[in-house]
Amino acid sequence: MKRLLLTLTICLAATTLFAQNNTDTVKTDTTKTRRTRIRLGFGDDVAQVNINDTTHTVSKAPGFSFGLTFTRFDIGLTTLNDNGSFTLSPANSFLSYRSWRSSSIGFDVLQMGYRFNSAFRVYIAGGFDWTNLRLRNNITIQRGQPTLTYTQDDVDYSKNRLSATYIRIPISFDFRTHDDADGRRFHFVAGPDLGIRISSSLKQESKQGDTKLTGDYHFAKVRYGAALRVGYGSIGMFAKYYFNNMFDNSPAQDGLRQFNFGMSVGW
Repeated sequence: MKRLLLTLTICLAATTLFAQNNTDTVKTDTTKTRRTRIRLGFGDDVAQVNINDTTHTVSKAPGFSFGLTFTRFDIGLTTLNDNGSFTLSPANSFLSYRSWRSSSIGFDVLQMGYRFNSAFRVYIAGGFDWTNLRLRNNITIQRGQPTLTYTQDDVDYSKNRLSATYIRIPISFDFRTHDDADGRRFHFVAGPDLGIRISSSLKQESKQGDTKLTGDYHFAKVRYGAALRVGYGSIGMFAKYYFNNMFDNSPAQDGLRQFNFGMSVGW
């Protein structure tokens, strides 16, 4: 995971450095005087360049867009909601987790959308999303069983992480304000979020050694929910709530659902 975060950080920095080489079809080009400053936008944000105390603000024309991207890099926390409560019921107490170490990480790599005007656009994207639950108890979740089951271990685990990887497909409605004096704008984004599971695993670390097992841990094969994003410039916050159960074919976990929230970079 550390190597993954380092790779994502390098990619994000590279995206920023090379953004100045991109050109776009424009609808308007307005000029006004301001102090010298250079700002590079993220994603579909307006690009602004100030040279010799002259500000050029470029607005993109309405139309379709499609292509590769690296944006909406989310890093946050995973929280479990047990039939409307954030306290786990006795049937789910074995899934007790460390809330500040249970993470949600994701980003988009492909995007297709339509921009109606400088204030509103709709897009569908594709990317990846990781859910990591840091379990408190010294247990081993059993893979490939008919329902979600576990065994109690006589091992003191320093790390006991249950993880799932999803392809994420958000459909987003992006409302944006006009640029302010600093050339930044507010974003208000909402829409459905679909996930398709591609893998799941259990990683354990202890003085006896490290173990990583992949297999079926009953994470939902398909998950669906709603996402909300609010931001200013290229930085914002996100929240996601999934409407279906977190685990499939496990009646004891009926009503156990996932809620993610945290910070997001790029629009």
